[in-house]
Amino acid sequence: MADTQETGGGVNPGERVVIKKYANRRLYNTASSSYVTLEHLSEMVKQGVDFVVYDAKTNDDITRTVLTQIIFEEESQGQSLLPIEFLRQLIGFYGNSMQAFLPSYLELSLSSFTQQQERMRTQFSSLGQSTGAYEEQIRQNLQLFDKAMKMFSPFAYAPLARNEQPAPAPPPKPEPAAADEALNLLRKQMSDMQAQLDKLAKG
Repeated sequence: MADTQETGGGVNPGERVVIKKYANRRLYNTASSSYVTLEHLSEMVKQGVDFVVYDAKTNDDITRTVLTQIIFEEESQGQSLLPIEFLRQLIGFYGNSMQAFLPSYLELSLSSFTQQQERMRTQFSSLGQSTGAYEEQIRQNLQLFDKAMKMFSPFAYAPLARNEQPAPAPPPKPEPAAADEALNLLRKQMSDMQAQLDKLAKG
């Protein structure tokens, strides 16, 4: 477990911690005046500590890159959170005309998912229901999230063809002119998913 001070435990709520990354790849926590590791930053994320990472030489914001490195470290250590098909789909969106819509979609989806999980955790706790029932609700919510991702890009989830079968022709990429229509569809899908999650929570 990373040291509390190094992970920003003494930081006031709402205060953003500045992390400096030097050429030797070392990370310096300016709030605790100590060097930290990716593990420390991972703990800070889990504790809800807000931080930003700057390149010490150029002063560029490299927070996104460092967070990606944390995810890579977690995945490489057996913490398999991201399904292979999801990763394939994510890679497929780079350079795609729908790329601009994906970050907001994922952010809204995960925010909604987190809120529903917290609501259900409170409900099950107050009702004294078993952990198994709570886990079942989590499983159903994950299925809904997966279904929403399929609706957003159904062709990305098409099962891989067997070796003896010819690979299907790739579907045409959405034209930029269809961006407005795609955005409206995205909003409707998010609304449908939220309604399904609300129904599960109330059930």
